[in-house]
Amino acid sequence: MADGNLSVVAVTLVGSHARRGEMKKRFSYRAYPDADQRAMLAKTFGCARVVYNDFVAYCRDSYEKRGVIPDLNEVKSIVTAQAKRTPERQWLAEVSSVPLQEAARDAQSGYRAFFMSIAGTRRGPRVNPPRMKRKSGRQVATFTTRAFTVRADGCSRWGFVRLAKIGEVKFRLSRPLPSCPSTVKVICEPSGEYRVSFVVEVEAACPAAVESVAGVDLGLAHLAIVAGSSGERYRVPNQRNLRSVEHKLAKAQRRLSRKEKGGRNRDKARIGVARLHARVARSRKDQLHNVARRLVDENQVIAVENLDVVALGKTRFAKSIADAGWGILLGLLRSKARESGREVVVIDRWFPSTQMCSQCGRVDGPKPLRIRIWKCECGAVLDRDYNAAVNIMLAAGLAESLNAHGGVVRRVLALADPSELGTHLADARASA
Repeated sequence: MADGNLSVVAVTLVGSHARRGEMKKRFSYRAYPDADQRAMLAKTFGCARVVYNDFVAYCRDSYEKRGVIPDLNEVKSIVTAQAKRTPERQWLAEVSSVPLQEAARDAQSGYRAFFMSIAGTRRGPRVNPPRMKRKSGRQVATFTTRAFTVRADGCSRWGFVRLAKIGEVKFRLSRPLPSCPSTVKVICEPSGEYRVSFVVEVEAACPAAVESVAGVDLGLAHLAIVAGSSGERYRVPNQRNLRSVEHKLAKAQRRLSRKEKGGRNRDKARIGVARLHARVARSRKDQLHNVARRLVDENQVIAVENLDVVALGKTRFAKSIADAGWGILLGLLRSKARESGREVVVIDRWFPSTQMCSQCGRVDGPKPLRIRIWKCECGAVLDRDYNAAVNIMLAAGLAESLNAHGGVVRRVLALADPSELGTHLADARASA
């Protein structure tokens, strides 16, 4: 994790390219615009937000009030090119037209998905229509190749991106861009930090294949419990990033609630709260990137559960699950595995991984969370977490790989460590 004075770099897989061996990735850097550029960027963010909201308002009025599905291409023209010629929206011409067109295109994509969803022609769950954007949230302006150029300052760690009607914005080039970017997003976070995010084409990595496979069981006491076919097993600690700063966050939010609305002190307090949330997000994302990278580098196949994170987010464990970032971790695993030529196997979410003995296959029924070590009727004393990780690996069809590394590997991976303290199932039943 980088501190406030250093650059923050995130690399995300965007999608595969049509040509074999190439893909698109997103590179994100911390940017440092000057005062004039910040003022112009604020105007650009505001104009793009107005265009987006005008698009949403027009479609909402047409569909919800009159029951007519509008022509989305026509709406896009109305809220951009035609709006500039009206007295109410003539100030849209003061900024580059590219971010306005991209904002309208984003709203158009959202409504196209919504109309396809209600018509039953879109696969997947039903989606809701786009909502209005707020000024106090995350502000984004997108520029395509005809509206920006990028240059690096020789051997310096600084880069510069020239944006239409804004000028050259300096950013910390902590990692070189592998090729010429196709688009760039300028992002202003609620904390006041600026970032530039480039989409570039890169050659697909072809790392050497490895023989190891792994089963991963996600949890809250520990973020991930990993059992590998090579005989290695380990637990990834849950940092509880949000829980660790809850007292500071509560104090900052109380300070914010006491400030008068519309005042500069309230804005300063709001930025203080946003910076705490940004620190938590950076810490969480840093750990999840490291965990996903290690799993992908060390294993050819990774087996995980098909968790319904959205439904789990409505239970009494919602806050802890959101703090752990299960959904982000699963997304990073898929992205990095696709990038590196690895495979992620997802098993059924109803598979009884914590109820089944990985040695004899007997299902012993559900167990309360306080039971960490239990003894099966076959005589095996099993660790709840490691046993579940082994069962996930076996349910993914990786038994051959597991058995190929020796007949005792399964027992070594699933059995409880005598040095670990836990509650035995037999003891718990006796005390019940």
